[in-house]
Amino acid sequence: MRTSALDVARFVVSLVVLTGASWVAMARSDGGDGRPCQLRVESELFADGGDEPVARSLTLFHEGVAWDFLELPDAAGKSAVIGEIVLHDPARERVLVIDPARQVKTQVDLIRLERLSVSLAKWARTNDDRLVRWAGGPDFAAGFTEHDDRLELVGPRVKYAVAYEEAPCTEAAVTYRQFADTAILLKALMQPGGIPPFPRLAVNRRLEDAGAIPSEVMLEIDPRLSALGGRPERLRCVHKVHPRLLAGDLERIEDAKHHVAAAEPVDLATFVDREAETLRPVTPGS
Repeated sequence: MRTSALDVARFVVSLVVLTGASWVAMARSDGGDGRPCQLRVESELFADGGDEPVARSLTLFHEGVAWDFLELPDAAGKSAVIGEIVLHDPARERVLVIDPARQVKTQVDLIRLERLSVSLAKWARTNDDRLVRWAGGPDFAAGFTEHDDRLELVGPRVKYAVAYEEAPCTEAAVTYRQFADTAILLKALMQPGGIPPFPRLAVNRRLEDAGAIPSEVMLEIDPRLSALGGRPERLRCVHKVHPRLLAGDLERIEDAKHHVAAAEPVDLATFVDREAETLRPVTPGS
């Protein structure tokens, strides 16, 4: 199957975006006044030192859920279109992924991601490749260095460098970490291959412990990592964090809810196969 621009964008998002904490805690997080914590995170993704982002995303935390909008350039490269919407819904222990263009959606239960995490760790820790075996964890302490508002994690043929800032409200760091953990595991499920997710999960945990949210994430990958053949070797994501939503954000959320209601549910295999001519609807109970 041909790799699409959306597949590549999802790949770089999951590597640089930001399982042990309770999944439903995000729905209960608040800014100290009893209301769920609001948060707006704009992200731009750059590959191989380029000046123009390969993709943009907007993540809105509102009323206990997170709406993640992945934007891609249109065919002319002049304006952005929404390539994918992901609803992180921890209270219902699920993630919904919506393709607005095809008007389809697929649901991934969080228990499925937890089981994936266990099986991936078991596989990685017995792998012959040194990088994959290191990335299986569980202990990354020896690879971490921290200086003021920056941290690095170095492993065989790979380095994560993260600049961070203080989270805007008490529970925002917890909320963002849980969203980021889910996003990286979702990528591992929908687009297998590459580095196992556990180094980035360890970075997320360090950031939460510091009460912080990343402002910039750099990932450098040795070109000899054949599992990433044809993909960028240096990835950079810049995050702009805002403690409140804008009026236009609420309109965007309402529009996304309409997409969720109108989209046809399909199984995961159909959803990720963007060249499938016939959609396989999900039957009740499947």
